[in-house]
Amino acid sequence: MISDWELWACANAYVNRHQEDAPVIAAMRCDELLEQGDLAGVRTFQAIIERIHKLLDKSPGGQSLH
Repeated sequence: MISDWELWACANAYVNRHQEDAPVIAAMRCDELLEQGDLAGVRTFQAIIERIHKLLDKSPGGQSLH
């Protein structure tokens, strides 16, 4: 598994590139990894998707960077 910092950096890159579509695009990649049988990759992308949602959270107290 990659470091927490790297997970946040990947999540931030997805948000910067895909904006509100970032969770869907990352989930599609996660599905591809699952089809390939790459369970470590799936776990990594699940962690990235979790962070993407936190970055996009616009509710009061959310951690949105936008």
